[in-house]
Amino acid sequence: MITFFRSFFQSKYGIGITLGFLALIAFAFASGDVANNNTFGGVSGGNRVAVVGDRKIGTGELSRSATDALDQVREQNPTLSMAGFLEQGALDDVLDQLIDRAALFVFGEKYGVRAGENLVNSEIIGIAAFQGPDGNFSEEVYRQFLAQRRITDAMVREDISADLMRNQLLVPVALGAVVPEALVKRYASLLAESRDGSIGLLPSGAFAPQGEVTETQLKAFYDANRGDYIRPERRIVRYATFGDEALGSLPAPSDAQIAARYERDKAQYAASQSRRLTQVVVPTEAAANAIRQAASSGGSLDTAARNAGLSATQVGPITRSDLADQASASAAQAAFDAARGELSAPARGGLGWYVFRVEEIENKGGKTIAQASGEISTALAAEQRREALLDLTARMEDEIDNGSNLADLAQELKAEVKTTKAVTADGRVYREAGFAPEELAPVLSTAFAMEDEGEAQLAEVVPNETFMIFDVSEITASAAAPFAEIKESIETAYRLSEGSKAAKKAADAIMKRVEGGATLAAAMQAEQVTLPSPEAIKMSRQQLVASQQQVPPPLALLFSMAEGTVKRLEAPASNGWYVVSLRDIVPGEMADDNPMLAQARTQLGGLAGREYSAQMQAAIRKEMGVERNPEAVEAVRKQLAGN
Repeated sequence: MITFFRSFFQSKYGIGITLGFLALIAFAFASGDVANNNTFGGVSGGNRVAVVGDRKIGTGELSRSATDALDQVREQNPTLSMAGFLEQGALDDVLDQLIDRAALFVFGEKYGVRAGENLVNSEIIGIAAFQGPDGNFSEEVYRQFLAQRRITDAMVREDISADLMRNQLLVPVALGAVVPEALVKRYASLLAESRDGSIGLLPSGAFAPQGEVTETQLKAFYDANRGDYIRPERRIVRYATFGDEALGSLPAPSDAQIAARYERDKAQYAASQSRRLTQVVVPTEAAANAIRQAASSGGSLDTAARNAGLSATQVGPITRSDLADQASASAAQAAFDAARGELSAPARGGLGWYVFRVEEIENKGGKTIAQASGEISTALAAEQRREALLDLTARMEDEIDNGSNLADLAQELKAEVKTTKAVTADGRVYREAGFAPEELAPVLSTAFAMEDEGEAQLAEVVPNETFMIFDVSEITASAAAPFAEIKESIETAYRLSEGSKAAKKAADAIMKRVEGGATLAAAMQAEQVTLPSPEAIKMSRQQLVASQQQVPPPLALLFSMAEGTVKRLEAPASNGWYVVSLRDIVPGEMADDNPMLAQARTQLGGLAGREYSAQMQAAIRKEMGVERNPEAVEAVRKQLAGN
């Protein structure tokens, strides 16, 4: 049978059927691939969350960008979890940024704007973070940066290309932006205007329900506001520190070792002489002889040099070998042949002809091996302990790699194992006052990057002196607090929330009374609950900004309203509602020569430029076309949240 099929497939009819069958299989695979990409199932790197023109944004790219964004935010807020980050709508913001970047690339490719490889290379070379000790670009430093950030060279180049594309397409749009002079003057005059109004507060507590709240109501409120009760990730860290005390006593250096070290440093223990000199350097031998002659005739070398339009310099104390390195062997010979207080014979050196005067001579006696053995023994003992400590840490590292745990290693080192309370990533003790032990600070970030409990790590705390072995004994992931633990606080929040809803309705009623002609005070007194009296406000905008403090939201609203209007504003944390009534606006006057006009002109020009750039970005996005895949975005969201 097999022979039959082989013969058939090799015939002219069989070959045609075979090729047709292979084409059918290929079409089936291609169709399946298109179908899979269109459905965006799963969160593998090949699936797409959005398409801009013909450029695809994959789920992997979105996930990685969201993680990078969280890492940047954590530099200011170390305890922020991914769940809390997502609750703030960060994933949509990250996706918008990726879409804008892709749109710029597609637009640039369409109209011939590009960021070439040489331009990207020049940008990388110019980044200070990638420079070595000599101030030049270092490939090693660059690779270390990539490894620390867990990114690739291609990712860095992509980001730099995006910045270059943005600079070419959006920055020119913002340059030189100006606004009409009438608008500038009107804007500047706002600082001089004053406003007369009132602000009333309707506290949520005044409207909060007083009756019993059912557990069903509380659980529904908890589920709807779970993001408000997310607790940060916390970890319990165990650690043990050790230094050279773990070595115990080591054998003293032997006589042979001392003798070998003495022989190695024989020049250090030999007798030596150093001299303090005054020197003059001249271009020719004749000039050197003339200087020496003038100084020998009763004058000083300094005076002889000044009379010749030169200056003498002080050198030393310096040894013969060091002077030979600085000037020349012949110059050193001349300087050390002269006696104290004498002038040397002129000698040629690297800068010209030298004349020296010997000011002081210091003779240092040498040391025999017997005299030097004490200091040599001390130095050798310190070196041996340091080397033994490094050997010990290397052995500890090998044992960790082979699976040894913290308890066993600490027992071997005779070191005490200490255990922290549950701490957060910023070093605070969870739900208590205080911080993690200061000695743990160098390794805390590493402890929060570790994935497994009970996995020991070794760290150098004080270079070549103190080391630490540590692990994480317990990891509690960031999550919403259990309902039972915070039921009391949930009930308080629920009552405030319900009170806020009632306060909002009361605020609407008060606004209608004010719009009907009542004063804000009278309108608030008409309510069935006791409310604080409204506060009268009469101040200029200049007084408002002169406080150098953050402007309270109700005051900010007062200075943005139209004259004769009334508005409401929610207080933070469901604490109630403000009702703001503006009775009168007294316009400010601004002379044509007022220096504030120039400042306003600059500020408005910058704002207009940023607005032009934003509009250009929006127009580019619209022209290139954007298709989003909500299902894939939601899949990434769930994956990042750990669901």
